[in-house]
Amino acid sequence: MNRRTHIEAAVRAAAPHALLAALRAELISAYGALAVELHLADYGLRVLTSLDRPDGESEPLSLHNTPEGRAFGSQEPREQQVRHDDAVDHHLPVTVRGERLGILTVRLPQTLSTPELVGELTHVADLLGHEILVAERDTDLYQRARRTSRLTLAAEMQWQLLPARACTAAEFAIGAQLEPAYAIHGDNFDWAADGDELTLAVTNGMGEGIQASLLTNLAVNALRNARRAGIGIADQAALADQAIYDQHRGASHVSTLLLRFELATGRVGVVDAGSPQLWMQRGRSVRRMELEAQLPLGMFEESQYTVQEFHVEPGDRLLLFSDGVYDAVSPLGEAYGDRMLARAIQSTRLLPAATVPRAILAELAEYRVTETLDDALVLCLDWFGRQKD
Repeated sequence: MNRRTHIEAAVRAAAPHALLAALRAELISAYGALAVELHLADYGLRVLTSLDRPDGESEPLSLHNTPEGRAFGSQEPREQQVRHDDAVDHHLPVTVRGERLGILTVRLPQTLSTPELVGELTHVADLLGHEILVAERDTDLYQRARRTSRLTLAAEMQWQLLPARACTAAEFAIGAQLEPAYAIHGDNFDWAADGDELTLAVTNGMGEGIQASLLTNLAVNALRNARRAGIGIADQAALADQAIYDQHRGASHVSTLLLRFELATGRVGVVDAGSPQLWMQRGRSVRRMELEAQLPLGMFEESQYTVQEFHVEPGDRLLLFSDGVYDAVSPLGEAYGDRMLARAIQSTRLLPAATVPRAILAELAEYRVTETLDDALVLCLDWFGRQKD
């Protein structure tokens, strides 16, 4: 058994809360590591927090001006010479199918730091990411480490609904972010892909706090239930509409934007049932997609929904925004609106999909200045298309 296989076996056999301890012991034994640390990205994607240092013992690391943060942003291994020591820190991205979890730092003696060994450690970081996602079913350790402050109960409920914050496949790459990360109410995003299609949903439950979160939970789970039954997005909307109406009798509703992509052709079906906006960037052209507005889910009994269609081409970028983005106002009372949205899309066109939402929300925060009273959601999808043999 080679050392990489031995490490895989040891990590997979470790208790869910002890993945890092098991990995650290193996890296010290097999690679001569001098230190091993894991930092996880917080919910707001602003800092990296240490997994196994007690609270207050170490300051979170910035994602913007630290070697670990630069490795996280570039998604490439980075080396850092240790001061006054003949050793090198290797900062390795911990990422699973596009979902950026954090950075694994392995300190090695200078003499052992070879490109071949760094390649092996990169594989180890990938293994750790997959094992963390599995371990989260049985321990709160990794979710606690991602929090720089306590989540509200509404935010806790919303984060548990989310599939991830990023996803990559051969045909597409997705990135999404919610703000304010620790006190969100009713905004949500969801996606699911198989070999033939990708389905996206952005929802916004009316109201605030727990009521908005409960309403969105009902809507998202109703949509998932219908989607997993294998029916189209128009019927998904209709069934979720009925579930919400049965519960609230029209007193509460959920704004929703549903999209279904055929992976082989780039054909897109869309149901616009409320306030989320859809924008497209094709080359240097940016435009808002004008869709047929239909009733939000749950407003009336037995609403019917129809699907509109368009096509995406390789290189296209789609962006979905909740009303907390385009309706945000400056201190002078000026709405963010279409002009500023188009400008934000253009300014982030060279960024990968996973980092676009955070960048746009940062620009929005500068425009708004004050703390938002509403949720703000950005989802970015880059379309690559299916490559023909």
